[in-house]
Amino acid sequence: MIPRRDVDAWVFDLDNTLYPTGATIYDHIGARMTDYIARIADVDADTALDLREAYFERYGATLSGLMKHHGVDGRDFLDYVHDVDLSVVDPDPELADLIARLEGPRLVFTNGARAYAERITARLGLGGLFHDLFDIEAAGFVPKPQRGAFDALIARHRIDPARTVLFEDSARNLETAHTLGFRTVLIDPEWTADQTLEEHIHHASDCLKAFLRSL
Repeated sequence: MIPRRDVDAWVFDLDNTLYPTGATIYDHIGARMTDYIARIADVDADTALDLREAYFERYGATLSGLMKHHGVDGRDFLDYVHDVDLSVVDPDPELADLIARLEGPRLVFTNGARAYAERITARLGLGGLFHDLFDIEAAGFVPKPQRGAFDALIARHRIDPARTVLFEDSARNLETAHTLGFRTVLIDPEWTADQTLEEHIHHASDCLKAFLRSL
């Protein structure tokens, strides 16, 4: 595991990392993305879904493709897709306690919007525990896994990647982090202890709380 004395900063992805994948919030966001694309591109739902997935695979975030190819206003898109019901997520006092114990800057690093990050961390009972909610707009609308997003985070908070832990549900995002020297932790509910980790994944757990308990 990771000795706390070797860590200066802690960075957390938001969706499917700070809350469990079973919460279905991201499914609702995805549905609103598809609806938005169908409207602005004047296509049917199936074509909109294809565009959404293609842009995500190519750029790391659907929004990047929409801005590049359709001239979409980033804030308008983020406001629309994140207008979802968060009642499916319950406050998590244990997670709040575990995060509060971590010494040094604690940061959220998300391809979503800051306002959404504020809402969901508050819903989880994590409000006030993070030194910053670093969103895609703060990164100049450059999404993870593109290096520019990580460079922006590092520059804003002057963190040393070699002394920073990044928790993510996306192995692709952790690959970029690894090249920059971050200590990487994959949070995946399907991960089991007998699995072999890829080189860019230093640690893995099926649950964020379980990993934090082990520190």
